[in-house]
Formats: sequence, structure tokens, C-alpha cells
Amino acid sequence: MGTLATQQATLERTRPSTAAPHPRAADAALAERLVQQDQEALSDAYHLYGTRVYRVAYGLLRREELAQDVTQEVFVRLWKRPDRYDAERGSLASFLQLDAHGRSVDLIRSEEARAKREIANERLSSDYQLSPEEEAMKRVTSERVQHALNQLKETERDPIAMAFYLGYSYRKVAEVLGVPEGTVKSRIRSGLAKLRESLGTELIGSV
Repeated sequence: MGTLATQQATLERTRPSTAAPHPRAADAALAERLVQQDQEALSDAYHLYGTRVYRVAYGLLRREELAQDVTQEVFVRLWKRPDRYDAERGSLASFLQLDAHGRSVDLIRSEEARAKREIANERLSSDYQLSPEEEAMKRVTSERVQHALNQLKETERDPIAMAFYLGYSYRKVAEVLGVPEGTVKSRIRSGLAKLRESLGTELIGSV
């Protein structure tokens, strides 16, 4: 069995292609070669399916370096546990893409948890105070509020939801949406103003 460093080097040397996936029988044969710890089989799998795996990861993460990390992890996991794949249940391409999806979702949740910890630490600092709007949004969770949020434009609703329900900082919201931080603040202010008009005393009374 090769070392992890050798496996990673094999992956890095091999460029993925967009070639059509092999038939199921060929996938089973490839998996059997992996069980026998044939490193060329790992290279073949990456050549055949690396691009598909990367696209799944990038579609969720939207960050090239993270998508590359997930892609490498998926194939290292395949090398270490090829017996997880069962050709009777589906193609190797589908198996790897599902694995990439799961690893990407795990990474997103980890990033969200880290962001929430950062926000919590900020708000514990002596010089941080919630704005009246933030205090209100934290307390008001009625169906009317949810309905009012759904009436906002997506460009206003999404940053409000990220900031007040996911606990993202303005900088994090800007990074996720791919817009300047000033734009995020402006959209949140605009959305909150519309919520105040829509909800009236329910929002104002919560401040």
C-alpha cells in the first residue's frame, strides 16, 4: 500500500478529463483494482471522474481552493476504502459525486459554525452593541415575519437571513454573495425598512 503522500502526488500529477463514464462492468473492474491497491487504478479513476467531482464541490462551495481540497479528499477516501463502492447499486461516477456533495456540505456546516463562533466572540466584546433592528430580528420569529421576509426581493431577503438567522458578519455575507460589504449593509437597511412598514408594531414593539 502506498503512503498518503504518494497517493496525493499521484492525484496531483494526473489531469482529470471530461471523458464519458465507463459502463458498470468497467467500474466494477476499476473498483477491484483499487481493492488490490493498484495506484494506476486511482489515476484512472481520477482521470475519468475528477472533473465531475470538482464541479459538484465547486457548485456548492464556490471557492476553487476548497473544491480542490474536497476533490482530493474524495479520491483519497476512495483509495483507502474502495470497498465502500458497490457496482450493483450505481455507477462509480455517481458514488464519487455523492461523496463530494456530502463532504462539501460538511465543510459548509463547519464554516457556518466557525462564523457563528466569531460573531459570538464579537458580541461578547465590551465595545459591541446590537442595533435596535438586530435586537428586533433576533426576537421576532412569528409566521407574519416569515411571510414578510418572503415578500422581499431576494437581494434583500438573503443578506438579512444570513446576518440575523445564520449569524454571519457583514463581511461574511459579502463574501458569500460576492458583493461589496457596503452593498450588503445597504440591502439590509432597505429590507429592514420594508419589514418595518409591513409589520408595524410587531417589529417596532420588539425593539
